[in-house]
Amino acid sequence: MPSDSTQLDFHKVAKQGSLSVHVAEQLEALITQGKVAVGEKLPTESSLCESFGVSRTVIREAITHLKSLGMVETRRGVGTSVLRSSSVEARPAERINPTTVEDILHLLELRLTLEPAAAELAALRYDDGDRQRLEAQHLAFSKAIVAKNQAREEDYLFHFAIATATKNPFFQSFYKQWSQSVIPRAKLLSSDINPISSERYLECVQEEHTYILEAILARDAQAARETMFQHLNRARDTYAQYREQ
Repeated sequence: MPSDSTQLDFHKVAKQGSLSVHVAEQLEALITQGKVAVGEKLPTESSLCESFGVSRTVIREAITHLKSLGMVETRRGVGTSVLRSSSVEARPAERINPTTVEDILHLLELRLTLEPAAAELAALRYDDGDRQRLEAQHLAFSKAIVAKNQAREEDYLFHFAIATATKNPFFQSFYKQWSQSVIPRAKLLSSDINPISSERYLECVQEEHTYILEAILARDAQAARETMFQHLNRARDTYAQYREQ
């Protein structure tokens, strides 16, 4: 059974800063303090939404962050269970050249200004052909992870499918201009990649893609914008950590 949210010391989050970060910090603290023990389930999404006073999108992003730390896992129809009480962060690489880090962060900054709007427009404008492309590229990304590769092309084509669904040719031009180099992992040296931590990182990316796809296909423009922003913002936060090395 999931933990009872009424017995956990949740605090509704202030409408300042990243809501998902505030939620993730509280959940992480409960896990590290043993208030939700290893093997136990977190409260349901609906219960967490009510307890924190936030949307389902925010809760999902917070859970994805905990997954990137290796602390929880989610199984469809089962819920989210605690795996460990301390974090083991998922990272795309062991180290990254400082110049490369800055290039990646600059590009993600640009993408953060464009792609949430693209996801929003895609949710409002996609047609049957777009839906088939989006689903096909999402499936291709999933297969690439199973095949233990970095899914660079599949990642690019998923985002390109979203740009195409906007029906605005300038969004497509942006992606055509950058091609796969728009994906941060395309700039990483194979010798710097840790296969185990990178695999967990890609699983988080896959789940975020799932949330983006679900929002677009539900024609929920606001959720599509939010999930895309959170996806790219988490990537920016992850790569910013390499500045400290």
